[in-house]
Formats: sequence, C-alpha cells, structure tokens
Amino acid sequence: METTHLIILSPHLSIRFINNIETRNQTIISEFILLGMSEDRELQPLIFSLFLIMYLVTVLGNLFIILAVSSDSNLHNPMYFFLSNLSFTDICLSTTTIPKMLVNIQTQNNAITYIGCLNQVFFVTVFFGFENFLLAVMAYDRYAAICHPLRYTVIMNSYFCGQLILLSWFISMVNALLHTLMVLHLSFCTELEIPQFFCELALVLKIACSSTLINNILIYILSCILGGIPVSGIIFSYTHIISSVLKMASVEGKYKAFSTCGSHLSIVSLFYGTVLGVYFSSPFTNSPKKTAAASVMYIVVPQMINPFIYSLRNRDIKVSLKKLFGRIH
Repeated sequence: METTHLIILSPHLSIRFINNIETRNQTIISEFILLGMSEDRELQPLIFSLFLIMYLVTVLGNLFIILAVSSDSNLHNPMYFFLSNLSFTDICLSTTTIPKMLVNIQTQNNAITYIGCLNQVFFVTVFFGFENFLLAVMAYDRYAAICHPLRYTVIMNSYFCGQLILLSWFISMVNALLHTLMVLHLSFCTELEIPQFFCELALVLKIACSSTLINNILIYILSCILGGIPVSGIIFSYTHIISSVLKMASVEGKYKAFSTCGSHLSIVSLFYGTVLGVYFSSPFTNSPKKTAAASVMYIVVPQMINPFIYSLRNRDIKVSLKKLFGRIH
C-alpha cells in the first residue's frame, strides 16, 4: 500500500516542481524583439536610408549649434547656454534610439538584450524629461530678459543658470531611475515582441505577465507633476511676456521682443504638439505600425528640426555659423 501511495503522489509532486521552475523562469529574460517600423523586407532599405539621413542631420545640425555657441564670445549668455544644452540633449536622445534600429535593419536581427532595453527606457526617459524642463527654463530666461531687462544679468547669473541645469538633470534622472527599477520587478513570459523601433516604457509594460497597476499609476502621477510644472511655468512666463510687450510704445521694441521668443515658441509648439498628438491619437489607433510611425513625430522629428528653427530665425546664430564655416574652410 505504501508503494502505491508514493506512485499516486509522485506525478503531482513532479508537476508542482515543473510549475515552480516555469514561474521562476518568467523573470529570466535574455532579450526582446523590436518589430520596428515595418516587417516588409522590401521597405527595409528605404527605412534604413531615411532614418540614417535623419540621424546624421540631427547630429550635425545640433553639433554645429553647440560649436557656434562655444566658439563665439558674443553668444556666451544664458539664452545660448540653454540652447547648447538643448542641442546636446537632442543628440543624446536620437543616439539612444536610432543607431540600434539601424543596426537591427542592417543585420536583419530585431533582438535587443534585456539590459539594452532597460538602458533605452532609462535614457529616453532622462533626456525626454530633461528637454521638458529645459524648455521651461528657456521660457523663464525670456521672461527675465523682457519683463525685467535692468535686472536680467543679476537674475540670470551663471551660478543660478548652472543650478537650474543641475536641478533639471537630477529630477529627470531620479524619475527615469524610478521607472526603470519598477520595470525590474515585472515578470515576462513568452510574448516578448515590442511593436516599436525602441523600448518605449508604455509598450514594455504591456507585454509584462505580472500586474503593472503600480507602474501605470506611477507614470500618470509623475507625468502630471513633472509635465504640469514645466508647462505651467511656460504659460506663466509667456503670459507676462505678452502683457509686457503689449505695453511697449514702439513697434520696433515689440518686434525685437517677439523675435527673441519666436524660435523658442516654435520649439515649444513642436515638442508639446507632437507629444499631445501622439497621446490623443493612440487610443484610436489599433495598428501597432501606425503607433510606431506616430512615435517618430516626438522622438525623432523635433530633435532634427530644432537646429533649423534657431539657425533660420536667429540672426546671431546665423552670423556665428557663417564665422564657423569660414574657419573650417
């Protein structure tokens, strides 16, 4: 009877043992699959060429802005200091996502390691968050220059500007680190395909096996706080700027004041316009490919266009770039 008893129990023990192994193996993930923009092989060369051109334009354009600002002593002021930080951020944000996509297309291998995916989540969140804060800082700089011109050099001193940049970096890194650490606690099963050309946090959460309720709550809360504060700062700054400009008597003074804000307003409109467009269109878009194409509008396009906005609309940047190109030749 004892032998029969053991034979009856052993299948249950073995099944329980196998289930425990499978449960533990859910969290041991070696790689994810990035589906990219399209699985059509005939379109891959076109997509590769297009993204390569956009990446080179982004890097070279922003690099020229940084070199122009650093080489021209006339541009050593807070406005262009923040602009050079914006250009650096745009280069880093594009470098975090596009090169991996180009390598995947070239090698015909869409895999990305688990660590590589976490790195993309972290750095995209860092640079995207920093650009968000930086736009608010640039708006405050224009507010101080137009509304308090006599006290501008005192308000926007080098120490205060450095503190604003460091504080923006610190908040962005803490925010990104918090989201990345929360992803580490998730379990992933067999569905490891991400319908995107980079590891976007929201899509990584969608393929998790375990509950992502806390992750989603954290995203909503921090997005409202860390997104609402910079947007409120931008609205506050431009409300006072418009009020001050309308009180100016001379038409020339009004034009000069608005011209200094035109480039920044264009970048703000492009940045937040593309983000809001993707956010509001995503619930109505069932196609993963359309979602991936829409994400290009906020993760690639603004970073490529920003140098053109400042170089075409800003006379000082034009003059500095001409000097820079003259030295190169």
